Amino acid sequence: MIKSILKSLFPHVLLALVILSVVDARAQQKARAHKARGNSSEKTAPAATVPGDGPVIGKKILLADGSVIVADEVTKIGADYWYRDGGLTKRVAGTVRSVEAVRALIEKPPENQAPNAENPKTAVPDSFWVMLKGGARMKVEEVKEDDDGAWCRRGNFSFLIARERIDRIERDSTLTVKPGWKARDWTTGNPRFDQLIKTNGNRFGVDPYLVFCVIEHESHFDSHAISPKGARGLMQLMPGTAARFGVTNPFDPAQNVVGGTRYLKELLTMFGDRVDLALASYNAGEGAVLKYGSNVPPYRETREYVKRISRRYGIEPKQDRKATSASN
Repeated sequence: MIKSILKSLFPHVLLALVILSVVDARAQQKARAHKARGNSSEKTAPAATVPGDGPVIGKKILLADGSVIVADEVTKIGADYWYRDGGLTKRVAGTVRSVEAVRALIEKPPENQAPNAENPKTAVPDSFWVMLKGGARMKVEEVKEDDDGAWCRRGNFSFLIARERIDRIERDSTLTVKPGWKARDWTTGNPRFDQLIKTNGNRFGVDPYLVFCVIEHESHFDSHAISPKGARGLMQLMPGTAARFGVTNPFDPAQNVVGGTRYLKELLTMFGDRVDLALASYNAGEGAVLKYGSNVPPYRETREYVKRISRRYGIEPKQDRKATSASN
């Protein structure tokens, strides 16, 4: 009787033992996996705090109030900290407790997988539109604002735009390159003026962007501007220069741009396409440039004029020893 009962229960007991064995094996496997993950997490710290884990991609500013500022660069000038985010540079308002490097996290491929040999995509750098009062605008690569205005960088050249000339500054992440001499993204804010500059620049063989830079400095695109010395219109033509190039109405944008562009072309031809000497002549007259041996005259106003427009145009004016020594 007992043997028959045991015989009938044996299959059920055997099945239960098998199930318990499987459950125990799975439990042990999960425990080993959990332990492995725990050991891994104990050994791996965040990428931003592990020296040598990856290249430095930025800086982290820790403030006394517990807040954090993440920036591209951090610079200390005197007692103040300045940080750059994209192309904008600002001063840190709070008390800085510390500055730490932020490093990229490098993900290692599995041991049986070869590293990806493809080149990573390079992010397109930001650029900025400096919107001037009156509608004109220029695109630059970096902007640093202070009480005087905005220091703008384009390539290797930096220049200051006065605070009173700026309406606002906007970020633009799409960089475009146009064909031409030193083609830049620019506009006077007036489609008619833009077309006059481009048409006459190409007509007389003068870079339209150079004409744009001259007009921006001379009149801020005010076609009715009059200087204390009597220069008039967009390109601030003196009466003698206007008459010389057939400009009967200097306040007519079309006539003024034609006369001013022709004058620039004549100066560039006279001085072998030296932009700095052409600009110096435009400001002080070609006679003054010739007087100093075809060099920029040692006049403070003229030297500053050449420097500002040259840098905005994207060239470094040549330094002349004779003119420099004469000005000292």
